[in-house]
Amino acid sequence: MSVTHDLSRLADLHRSGDLSDTEYKQAKARVLNEHTQTDQPPLARALNGLCRSHSDRWLGGVCGGLAQISGIAPWLWRLVFTFFTFFGGAGLLVYLMLWIFVPQEPIFSARQIGP
Repeated sequence: MSVTHDLSRLADLHRSGDLSDTEYKQAKARVLNEHTQTDQPPLARALNGLCRSHSDRWLGGVCGGLAQISGIAPWLWRLVFTFFTFFGGAGLLVYLMLWIFVPQEPIFSARQIGP
């Protein structure tokens, strides 16, 4: 189904009174979120979901955030950055750039608040 078709069906349900204002807004956000996630390739979706971690951090939370999206343990990411720091300094440079440019994880995410 297309986004416009889904949104027009939701608007019809809202106009007929079958959906309240809050239900309409939630359903519309869900439809838009589903379509934007499926339109992107998996790598782009993962990179857009990259955030620095609040709970798993030693310095900036970069390794914890990489662990969340990749499934690789954070200690292994720390080891990789340390290895590349000692052999050429690239690890430190990449870590600092990620620390600066990757946004921090929201304190209250949707998973914590619930539906």
